[in-house]
Amino acid sequence: MADKDPKNGAPEHAQKNQDMSRRKFLKNSGLVAGGLVGGSLFGSLLTNSFDSKKEQKAEKSKDEEIDVHEALQFFTRHQDFMVLMAATEQIYPEDEHGPGAIKLDVPYYIDKQLAGRWGINGRDYRHGPYTAVLDPSDKPAGPAGEQSGLDRGDIFLQGIRKMDDESQKRFKTTFDKAESDQQIEILQDFENDKVKMTGLVASEFMALLIQSTLEGAYSDPVYGGNRNMEGWKMKEFPGAQASYAGYIEQDEFKKLEPVSLRDYQGH
Repeated sequence: MADKDPKNGAPEHAQKNQDMSRRKFLKNSGLVAGGLVGGSLFGSLLTNSFDSKKEQKAEKSKDEEIDVHEALQFFTRHQDFMVLMAATEQIYPEDEHGPGAIKLDVPYYIDKQLAGRWGINGRDYRHGPYTAVLDPSDKPAGPAGEQSGLDRGDIFLQGIRKMDDESQKRFKTTFDKAESDQQIEILQDFENDKVKMTGLVASEFMALLIQSTLEGAYSDPVYGGNRNMEGWKMKEFPGAQASYAGYIEQDEFKKLEPVSLRDYQGH
């Protein structure tokens, strides 16, 4: 990903810092998608997101940013999906380097996954005991994974509806129509367990939301996200190449156009 020259009289160091912030996130987001979700990374991302998008948001209406163009498979309430779109866009925002979660079809990826076996924890061990809050003696063992007795579909529905309720209670508007700083405030309160939920802690929902957002941005488009492989293009990831035999002996680095599993399906 090449650096852009400063424009409109912007200081060179400011442009460079913004570019490096995006690059650092794109690099670290692979770790987050693998399960290493941390408050410091997400908090930093939200702050950078708000700073870089503040002026852009003033020029755009909410209707211009939201594009519902596919049939939904899991979400039956339109408002639930609108909240999901707004939340994922805050986690993975559009900027000068590439599209954000909405244009990458991340919300549709999540919708499709929740409609399948993953959404009902179909292949998971689901016997008790369940504990929403770990005992302090268990914490040194590290992350314990999902501890709620709810399946992922229920967790998402409860989480995004609680997010919407918080927005209406605090700001007298739905989450998807709230200002960026208001949305960020709510997301950070979820991450820091300042919002009370039933049957799980709010940070567990946030961890699942962040992981699913990044999966939707970087997974193969055959699964419903990463539209036009734009997520891969930002990372210069070649995708599902059939073979590297023609390039492996070359001395110079070869940048390949990404290939999706869909390209092998004949349709």
